[in-house]
Amino acid sequence: MKNLWLMLVMTSSVVLVAGLWIPLKAIAAQELLELAWANTEATQSRSRPWPWADTWPVARLELPGLSSPLVVLAGGHGESLAFGPGQVAGPDVGQPLTSPVVIAGHRDTHFRALQKLQADEVIRLQFADGIWRSFRIDQMKVVDSSKEQLDLSLYHRGSLVLVTCYPFDALDAGGPLRFVVEASRDLAWPAD
Repeated sequence: MKNLWLMLVMTSSVVLVAGLWIPLKAIAAQELLELAWANTEATQSRSRPWPWADTWPVARLELPGLSSPLVVLAGGHGESLAFGPGQVAGPDVGQPLTSPVVIAGHRDTHFRALQKLQADEVIRLQFADGIWRSFRIDQMKVVDSSKEQLDLSLYHRGSLVLVTCYPFDALDAGGPLRFVVEASRDLAWPAD
């Protein structure tokens, strides 16, 4: 009987640890991302959050309705998007802003807040120079990515485009629809 209880306790412990592994990993990753962002700001260079990371922080994004800014990572591939939104187009660390900034994120995690945005709300973006830049939302639209590609030539250098999958409550991920938020420079910027 004692062995049965011991086995039951051990099995329960394993199940508990396995169930908490992903949330604990997510919390640790966010702390490491914040530390990497602080180092990126201080050194004005790429700072990987962990030695084997294939991405690095390039900006911080502040969305209406979120309590704290999101660390934006370089690239829009699955490995980086699992930890935060990814910059698909825009400047690398320490480079001037010479093109529109395009940031992608998962609809069911970091970019869930996009569904509550309204036209004329302000989104803020901070690059490694430490200056927060404000963008005012011009429009939000749903596009079919199998029929329409994002054309960066339609946007000026003071544009911010946020992209996520759509619909937000879809059970099946990976469909062709995308929710696109287009925002333009709102306040006077320092020279880039």
